[in-house]
Amino acid sequence: MPDEPVPPVPALPWNAFHAGDNLDVLPRLEPGSVDVVYTDPPYNTGNDFAYADRFRDGSHADPYAGRHAAWTAMMRPRLLAVREVLAQHGAVFVSIDDNEVAHLRLLMDEVFGEANFLAQVVVSLNPKGRQLGRGFATSHEYVLAYARHLPACAVDASTTESVDEADFPLRTDDGRRFRYLPLRNTNKKFNPLTAPTLHFALHGDPVSGRVATAEFPGSQPLTPVFGDGRPAVWRWSRPRVDERPDDLECRVIRGRAGERVDIFQRDWLEREGGRRKKLRTIWLSEEIGSTDTAVAELKALVGHVFESPKPTGLVRRILATLPDDVVVLDPFAGSGTTGHAVALANRADGGTRRCISINSAEPTRPGSNAQLAGLATVADITVARLAAVAEQVGGGLEIAPVVG
Repeated sequence: MPDEPVPPVPALPWNAFHAGDNLDVLPRLEPGSVDVVYTDPPYNTGNDFAYADRFRDGSHADPYAGRHAAWTAMMRPRLLAVREVLAQHGAVFVSIDDNEVAHLRLLMDEVFGEANFLAQVVVSLNPKGRQLGRGFATSHEYVLAYARHLPACAVDASTTESVDEADFPLRTDDGRRFRYLPLRNTNKKFNPLTAPTLHFALHGDPVSGRVATAEFPGSQPLTPVFGDGRPAVWRWSRPRVDERPDDLECRVIRGRAGERVDIFQRDWLEREGGRRKKLRTIWLSEEIGSTDTAVAELKALVGHVFESPKPTGLVRRILATLPDDVVVLDPFAGSGTTGHAVALANRADGGTRRCISINSAEPTRPGSNAQLAGLATVADITVARLAAVAEQVGGGLEIAPVVG
């Protein structure tokens, strides 16, 4: 960590921890009090789950079907409980691997509604690929993202990190970078029939470059057309053209039918509010970190005491799609990656995010690194990491009484 002074503990600590089965803890949280959930639930590897399965009926003769049904039965009530504490504008992000992604997708359609699906993100956490077992060397997992209520969802699935300066090859005399975009809407779904108010004549002068809604000396009227000559529409309305005439330019270009005059927008690299670009649905390890970097992050704080933690960069990418004062929940907190990521994000941008982490007091495996380090339960691992984060990054840590 950098040798910067640790900021004072805020009035509301950045991290709070609850030990206990999340099915017992979640009902104690205020309904609608959480803005975003990120969680990495136990994957279905064929072993028993640490979390109590109170709903399995045991009627499946097929061991694979029974195993999937048991995992789904464990997850369903917990996702329902998550939905209750999630605000209307909130969203939930769940990490999962190939074993249960299909079943989890159907389960989340059931709990959150298919209409609230946001994305199925492919996350490359192991670029070398897993060499054990049969078949292919799997190098990815998934994150399933759902809104609580899509029309109100606060997620802005874009980021400044996705912007490539090479996409803006032109410069003004004062050094500002930009690119030309056709003012004509190139999507043929938008045309004079579907958007009649955006089909009108603008006046442009290809010599001076000036564009206006009204005729001026040296100008010529220009209406938008597709490349095949059919009528099109502009992307801007008349009032917007009047507000931003300096961002438009009339130019002579060479098309398939020879030279023609058209109107272009000067699209600036640096603009008010910061340029953002939509996130793609494949997230690479060099962008967000890998399992190896996640192990190194944890080892630097409390040692190698947890198998396959998630990198903080994964959670920070999710946090970057939301305001900097959100309440974050991780009901399967594991090693405490989510709380660590929240603290790092707050330290970086001055945000006031808060994270509620829940983890069971399941005993650590006999002879494991965690047990040898004196961490008797998985909850102890979470607390150890969050305490180290509070000491090194700041933000404090509140530990609630054990539930259950």
